[in-house]
Amino acid sequence: MLRKISLFVLSCLMMNACSSQVPLVTDQYKQEVIIPVLQLGIERTQEYLPLLQGKRLGVVTNQTGEIRGKHLLDTLLGMKVNVICVLAPEHGFRGNADAGAHVNDSVDGKTGVKILSIYGKKKKPSKEIMQTIDVVVFDMQDVGARFYTYISTLHYVMQACAENGKQLVVLDRPNPNGNYVDGPMNDTTSFIGMHPIPVVHGMTIGEYAQMINGEGWLGNNLKCDLKVIAIQNYNHQMKYNLPVHPSPNLASMKAIYLYPSICFFEGTVMSVGRGTDFAFEVYGNPNYSDTSFSFTPRSIKGKSMDPPLKGEKCYGKDLRVLNEDSIRANGLDLSYLIDAYKNTKVKDFFSLKTHFDLCAGSSLLRKQIMSGMTEAEIKATWQPGLNKFREMRAKYLIYN
Repeated sequence: MLRKISLFVLSCLMMNACSSQVPLVTDQYKQEVIIPVLQLGIERTQEYLPLLQGKRLGVVTNQTGEIRGKHLLDTLLGMKVNVICVLAPEHGFRGNADAGAHVNDSVDGKTGVKILSIYGKKKKPSKEIMQTIDVVVFDMQDVGARFYTYISTLHYVMQACAENGKQLVVLDRPNPNGNYVDGPMNDTTSFIGMHPIPVVHGMTIGEYAQMINGEGWLGNNLKCDLKVIAIQNYNHQMKYNLPVHPSPNLASMKAIYLYPSICFFEGTVMSVGRGTDFAFEVYGNPNYSDTSFSFTPRSIKGKSMDPPLKGEKCYGKDLRVLNEDSIRANGLDLSYLIDAYKNTKVKDFFSLKTHFDLCAGSSLLRKQIMSGMTEAEIKATWQPGLNKFREMRAKYLIYN
């Protein structure tokens, strides 16, 4: 697919319709460059429709599972595919549930399709559900951070498919934080960290599914029958602006780029702006020493009904003033965490230390911050683990 073709190039293509070569356009014509357009997995219906026809289908998706305003569910039903149910992850099918909120079973008002929750007590599709379907399609927009729960949902869906002999078709999407690999390795096992990977893994969800399979992380020698519908014209260094918010509190590209660095604060006394219109673009606390910037968290339906420090005036840093491209280029930035620790006068900065340690992958980062280590010193301790991970990761990359 091409975005723009100049009249000159078009005329040359027409004259050379029977030739496989396109004539070179020189500078004297001042022609526009032909730019390949991304084609996401969801758009490549010719690749996955044959896998679904005549099958009973389960779909793992949410509000991000759309292209150009049309949802995957509507697309599949329009192609007369037999969709039995939608399996809804954290934030629900429409993406309007608070983080961590229980997601209930329901029926989609528009299509009448059953919505079955796989977030809450039942994070893995049950055997009873799996017996009603033949193929599962997975299409959700990930943001490339270990503690973002969509890859944990992917794990459990793959496990259910493997245990019940069902095929999983992943419609791949770009990773907005796919341009780097960074952070401490994970030594824990929880829904915000299921695998031994760094905070930022630099993989698409399709590549990540291949790694789950290849590294045997499903357990009991299970292997999922996996088919990844790859993105065309994509590489990891591309900047990709998400057309739909991946979750209620990641409402801008700045928030998405800052998320791997800012999410650590959720295990501390700091607010990350939940209860504002700029969550994950600020941080603050009533006891932060610099009072030049402030915000007050409030209840916001569909985002944060009971945010930390609700109704309290928080002083801190406004990261909205930063350049978006600089944030993306800097990657995982520990300076915010170190700054907040030094300048927030409270007795127990790591008030939710268990949650902080799960985000960090172990207790080591917390102890390093408390000991006064610099960002450079801390990051140096990550390098052996990151080097090993990069070697492992290379085996599963689809996009060079």
